[in-house]
Amino acid sequence: MPLPRSVTHSAGRKIFRLVLTVQGLGAFGLITLGVILKKFRTARHVIWPAVIEEIAASGLRLLPMFLFISLALGLVVIGQAVSWLTKFGAINYLGAIMVLVVVRELGPLLTALLVIARIGTATVVELGTARATGEVEALEALGIDPVHYLVVPRVAGMAVGVFALTVYLILGALASGYLWAFLQDVPLRPGEYFRQLTDSLSVLDFVVLALKTLAFGTVIALVTCYHGLAQPLRLEEVSNATVRAGAQSVIACVLLDALFIILYLAT
Repeated sequence: MPLPRSVTHSAGRKIFRLVLTVQGLGAFGLITLGVILKKFRTARHVIWPAVIEEIAASGLRLLPMFLFISLALGLVVIGQAVSWLTKFGAINYLGAIMVLVVVRELGPLLTALLVIARIGTATVVELGTARATGEVEALEALGIDPVHYLVVPRVAGMAVGVFALTVYLILGALASGYLWAFLQDVPLRPGEYFRQLTDSLSVLDFVVLALKTLAFGTVIALVTCYHGLAQPLRLEEVSNATVRAGAQSVIACVLLDALFIILYLAT
């Protein structure tokens, strides 16, 4: 039976809207890249402090929350893993499981999701409000490139911030993991635990971790800045733009993570 006309129209509109969004994000990313390359040395006394401020907002100010999350992550992973590994007499695989779950997958993705919730949504609200109230047009009237002044610092700062937070989260989870294992009387010395970690890690893990986290931060910044700046907004539309930016950022990070998994398995 053919689908009802309303269903096909609705699906067609959603596909068409998806294509337009991907096209717009791609064009916005290329514009941002062009501005970075063209104006790298322009107004450095203004741009670099803005980058540092964005790194502080996306990294340093979130550190207490991420330290708590790292403790909880170590408890969750170790609490589940120790009971099963002890039951089957495979406690020697504890370090490998921590590397596989925390370092390669859960750590970077969880960091990206938390940054989207705390910083990404705030970026859309801030830029969307500035666009709705005419502040962006005022910058253009003064001869200031809004992409250079508003987007580039956020892209650089969020990329570095996500990378740093991921490192803190992973180190905290690995340390707290052994703490929770020690509290459960697991017969595993610290030297043996860290030897398992080092044996399970490779140079490729560090390279993939750096590339993945930098890509997560860049994509989150581009998506949120795009929805805040690329389209004319009214104040009542800022909330809807924030919801769209958050959902699309999550989807983009998950797709990037899947791409890195494919590349990792192919090497």
